[in-house]
Amino acid sequence: MDNFFVCFLLGLICLNLAECRSYAEQIQFPALNCRKHTAILTDFGGKGDGKTLNTNAIKSAIASLSKVASDGGAQLIVPPGKWLTGSFNLISDHFTLYIHKDAILLASQEESDYPLIDPLPSYGRGRDAVGKRYASLITGTNLTDVVITGGNGTIDGQGAIWWQKFKSKKLKYTRPYLIEILFSNQLQISHLTLTNSPSWHVHPTYCRDVIVERLTIIAPVTVPNTDGINPDSCINTRIRDSYIVSGDDCIAVKSGWDQYGIKFGMPTQHLSIKGITCISPKSAVIALGSEMSGGIQDVRAEEIVAINSESGVRIKTAVGRGAYVKDIYVRNINMNTMKYAFWMSGNYGSHPDDGYDPKALPEIKNINFRDAVGKNVTIVGDLIGIEGDPFTGICISNVTVELAKKKVVEELDLFEKAKKLPWNCSDIGGVSSRVTPTPCGLLPEKEVDCAFPSDVLPIDNVVLKTCSIGFGKK
Repeated sequence: MDNFFVCFLLGLICLNLAECRSYAEQIQFPALNCRKHTAILTDFGGKGDGKTLNTNAIKSAIASLSKVASDGGAQLIVPPGKWLTGSFNLISDHFTLYIHKDAILLASQEESDYPLIDPLPSYGRGRDAVGKRYASLITGTNLTDVVITGGNGTIDGQGAIWWQKFKSKKLKYTRPYLIEILFSNQLQISHLTLTNSPSWHVHPTYCRDVIVERLTIIAPVTVPNTDGINPDSCINTRIRDSYIVSGDDCIAVKSGWDQYGIKFGMPTQHLSIKGITCISPKSAVIALGSEMSGGIQDVRAEEIVAINSESGVRIKTAVGRGAYVKDIYVRNINMNTMKYAFWMSGNYGSHPDDGYDPKALPEIKNINFRDAVGKNVTIVGDLIGIEGDPFTGICISNVTVELAKKKVVEELDLFEKAKKLPWNCSDIGGVSSRVTPTPCGLLPEKEVDCAFPSDVLPIDNVVLKTCSIGFGKK
């Protein structure tokens, strides 16, 4: 009775399960850190009926847990059920949001359930429209040691109504993302199924020491801007072992847009990508840009499977972007049914406004692709730099691509490009080695193995702890 009374006074409803409850099942999961205090959403009036709005219950639970998180950390469990909610903020350091394998977090489809927030400083405006944007479903700013995970529980963005409004130009502001964490460090997002986001699914921004792994991300391939994972101006990030089906880039590496990104000046650096399977008929498996005006450097991608996608690896930039994309390393990529294997575009010219600097030229150099195979590919390489600002230091080695048959080319609506050679190059420079079909003349043959770093990034040395929670009544 004493323990219960203490919990009641604190408004925590027995945050420490070991003191307040007895459970039939122990669930284990990997996390950056384990937590001392635990609460279940139902403790705060949550109802998993798929109809009751749980935003206030979730906010109340997080606020209460934040009071004890400094004492060994705290975690909120979303139990089995369908939990409708609007946008909520993870306000606490040393915090875990755990979504049970039989739980579905349902995003509200009401615009009023998503507060309007300012545009990102490195973008200067909303991505969809000038001005403000809707807050993401799960948000957080200036946090340390935060985990969003589960037993492959689901977060469903219920994005259809947002897609319809966007297509019909009925939205005044930029659509919400599913998860966006800003200015934070020691962030983990893992072991979840994410579906049908109104726009991007996972967007860590201005963060350091980020782990994103074992996600299943699924959105209709016909819906634009449903990117999978978008690390944006982040340093020391690893993305691992995930399966993505998207109407846009599966992984889009970003760092700000034109003059705003140049001024903010925060690059994406030291990014490790491994074990990704992607299906994206309208876009890239891995895209670098187009918003890259803070710079992108030291990206390492390997063990990538691309199926029925527009391109394997794509660099998107333009006059006005400034900054750089450099020291990019890709190896062991398997591509099947692709429009392009390798694609670089120096004319990806969408701008936030007329204030961009036409003299701000991007630097694209030291781009390395090696150990790749492709089947049913229409164009092996479409590599178009910028006149007067060529892309340099391109290296492609040990690559074998089988070209698509004429019938498949027609189905992909690439009539004109199919008539050309399998390589299309201008304003680039570099070398190639053991590449079939033979590359363009701007990539002359040279016996070389393109570089891939032998050192290990600090984030790859991080070993997750095995944590446990009690669940289910005895």
